[in-house]
Amino acid sequence: MIDTAVLLAAGHGSRLRAQAPYKPLCPVAGRPLIDHALAGLARAGLSRAIVVLGYGAAAIEEHLAARHWPLAVETVLTRDHHQPNGVSVLAAAPRLAGRPAVLAMCDHLVTPALYARMAAVDVGDGATLGIDRRIGHPWVDPDDVTWVRTQGGRIVAIGKGLAPADSYDTGVFAIGPGLFAALADLDAPSLTEGMRRLAETGRAGVVDCSDLDWIDVDDAAALAKAEAWQLALAA
Repeated sequence: MIDTAVLLAAGHGSRLRAQAPYKPLCPVAGRPLIDHALAGLARAGLSRAIVVLGYGAAAIEEHLAARHWPLAVETVLTRDHHQPNGVSVLAAAPRLAGRPAVLAMCDHLVTPALYARMAAVDVGDGATLGIDRRIGHPWVDPDDVTWVRTQGGRIVAIGKGLAPADSYDTGVFAIGPGLFAALADLDAPSLTEGMRRLAETGRAGVVDCSDLDWIDVDDAAALAKAEAWQLALAA
């Protein structure tokens, strides 16, 4: 069972700037996105979270330091938040010291059971992605989501606008040292390109999470859907 999470929270979040100056602090049903993520990871059984910061790092660090969390929280800075998200993943590598982790996106609101499912993966020397086969789900923006094509429990293709495709990337992974090695070989390391590299050698697996809810809170429309979901859960 994986006990550590890497939470990416370094991006600009420009499409939610009207709602919050820094995306991780954008409130959803009264709680910042980063609070939802950390609470969900703890409920899933993880005991440690490495939060990768970049844009707005000082304000987010202050927010984290002012609260008591149900798991150990530490922060690390990406070397350049203007670079692709693989740079943020690499920033966490020294803290893991070769151990596996659950990789999650701070702006994805995820039911804790999805984190738990990925934490149970024996990832080996590669990475495994939680996928959703509910093509056409109203919470998913087809123009923004990363599409995945699979075969026999493995990724054979991944990317924006991919066709044909049979699933969505949920933004939750189980990762091992192989992903860091794949990213380190890239000039502009993106997570998607790192997964492509692993797929070439059959080391990019998938776990079907189509029965579990998640939403990428990337703009005002998605925020409204996320609010409605969370308020319905609380009712």
